[in-house]
Amino acid sequence: MIICSVSENKDLEKRVSITPEIAKKYINLGFEIQLSENYGKHLGFEKSEYIKLGVKFVSDDKKLIESADIIIQMGLLDEDKISILKSNQTYIGILNPNENKIKLEELARKKINLFSLELLPRITRAQSMDVLSSQANLAGYKAVVESFSTFEKAIPMMMTAAGTIPAAKVLVVGAGVAGLQAIATAKRMGAIVFATDVRIASKEQVESLGGKFLTVDEAENLETEGGYAKEASEEFKKKQEELLSETLKKIDIVICTALIPGKKAPLIIKEKMLKNIKPGSVIYDLAASQGGNVAFTEVDKIIEKDGVKIMGERNILNKLPASSSSLYSKNVFNFVSNLYDKESKKININLEDEIIAKTIIK
Repeated sequence: MIICSVSENKDLEKRVSITPEIAKKYINLGFEIQLSENYGKHLGFEKSEYIKLGVKFVSDDKKLIESADIIIQMGLLDEDKISILKSNQTYIGILNPNENKIKLEELARKKINLFSLELLPRITRAQSMDVLSSQANLAGYKAVVESFSTFEKAIPMMMTAAGTIPAAKVLVVGAGVAGLQAIATAKRMGAIVFATDVRIASKEQVESLGGKFLTVDEAENLETEGGYAKEASEEFKKKQEELLSETLKKIDIVICTALIPGKKAPLIIKEKMLKNIKPGSVIYDLAASQGGNVAFTEVDKIIEKDGVKIMGERNILNKLPASSSSLYSKNVFNFVSNLYDKESKKININLEDEIIAKTIIK
């Protein structure tokens, strides 16, 4: 069976889906790997490195896609390339089924096997395939690094003969995978860290990393069976807003990570709340591409309001493409290994397997 991957539009996506390390693993399983010319070169993955492993390069993307049994990408390819897909091919990636519903339905009607990896169930067996967690982990780390580099004061407490510089105070909104990594990174760099989340279960995790967990009185446990956050009631939102408004008065840096799968990101820090933040403070909004957790967030811009800088990027992982590609390609390899029947050397779409049943798009 042939697995292919086409070079992404590097203006939008610098990650790749098959690193040399993972190409070798696919070949050892019995697959043939075919890639676009210059695939991964921008990340330092040389063509010669792939060729030594037995990877083939195809200069014509149309022929590359037509000859493949399995196509692995970060997301959906451009319309002209997607139209090449034919029945019985398997396409794997982060397909964003909420935004791409119509396109995916059309492809499913063509009997193309579509697997969207952000739909993976949160079960132990799927942990090694969990692309959302691996990518969010890096995003949480990078958001802290980016905001700290923009903040114009020192982060850790420094005691000198000339006086003491106090430690920066950081608030992390949302204690999922990205938020927990943000807490850990900020603590390692010497900040005092506070965190809040609608899920009560997050309290123990936040405190284990050295953060102080903030929660409203008589808080609801807003956690789905899958472990994700769900929409809060209006009463809860009001209480949370009051708590955050007061907390923001003493905060230097805010990292926002709150997302609800398949929905617009909740607006958490509203315009009137921004007035409580000290000039010179920095907010990094990881939810920018889904509408943002902060009033005035604009994708790929730094907006300044009353001396407060608000940052947010379409794809922060384009700043860590080598590391994020390494983790993503391993996640996908583990998914393909589960999908592949070694005896028949074919894809086995076993809908009794929860991993396959939850990720396939019909």
